[in-house]
Amino acid sequence: MSITGSQIDGVAVATAPAARKRRLSKSLKKRLIPWLFISPFIILFLTFTLFPMLFSVYLSVHEWNPVAGLSSMEYVGLANYQLTLTDPWLWQSLYNTVWLAVVSGVPQHLLAIPVAYLLVTGLRGGLRHFYTAFMFIPYITSTVAVSLIFFSIYSANSGILNQMLLGLSDMPVFSWFFSWVPDVMPIRWLTSSDLLKPSIAMVVIWKYTGFNIVVYSAGFLTVSRDLYDAARVDGCNRWQQFWHVALPMIRPFVFFAVTLTIIGNLQLFEEPFVLTQAQSGGVAQAGLTASYYLYLVGWQWLEMGSAAAISWILFLFIAIATSVHFYFNGRKGLGEDR
Repeated sequence: MSITGSQIDGVAVATAPAARKRRLSKSLKKRLIPWLFISPFIILFLTFTLFPMLFSVYLSVHEWNPVAGLSSMEYVGLANYQLTLTDPWLWQSLYNTVWLAVVSGVPQHLLAIPVAYLLVTGLRGGLRHFYTAFMFIPYITSTVAVSLIFFSIYSANSGILNQMLLGLSDMPVFSWFFSWVPDVMPIRWLTSSDLLKPSIAMVVIWKYTGFNIVVYSAGFLTVSRDLYDAARVDGCNRWQQFWHVALPMIRPFVFFAVTLTIIGNLQLFEEPFVLTQAQSGGVAQAGLTASYYLYLVGWQWLEMGSAAAISWILFLFIAIATSVHFYFNGRKGLGEDR
């Protein structure tokens, strides 16, 4: 039985749409497979990042008590922002936040940079790794656990800090310097408006200095040994090698670490919350930070609209502080010429 030309043409016509469908199917699969792989991230981002952000903007122009349900939400325009900006507690919290950010932030870097330099240039191999990991431990320890430990250390009657000061005042070698200690005991580190902020700052310094040591150690490891050798040939001592060779070479790392410190310190919450025992920022609200104030308004006073407004005010405040840092140190910090 022979196959005519018309039959062959008919088969070709019939198979052409099927071939196109297969090609389209393959092309569609190639386009959809990448989206399928990144779909978990997209779903999580939309659910836990984008939606909460958009909802907080919407919430900031409404008055809402979450206990009463969504039906109790009432549009109030910019009233939440006006009320918040006229609240003395907001400005007190912003002052405390800036104070803590500066007093706890600057010492972190003043300590971390020389310590990291000594670790990288003075120790080799496993010993350097051991000390670096040891100093990093506070950073990976739970902030609540750290704060509870320091709460015990700062205890007025049984805290180890006061006991140590009394011990030093009794030692003949140090008694001349600590002779004032018995007269002021017990020192109330957490119930004095003058001592509360420095006490919180010490906890922050202790916890986050190790992280900066790791960052700066990585920076100093990028400095070529040839530069140190050349500086040594030119007669530079260790201090001059550090100041004129090593420090300028790690400017991008300094810029990175300072940026994280600004953003992180302006959002302090756990340390003051635990150390003041959730007592609205402690004596005279000396430990009330902006994030702490946001928590009080939203979760204790159940004024979610005002809390959302505070969150956006805090976001703007952090954005301005970071932008100022970028403006003055950005290009220089990233190793670019102005």
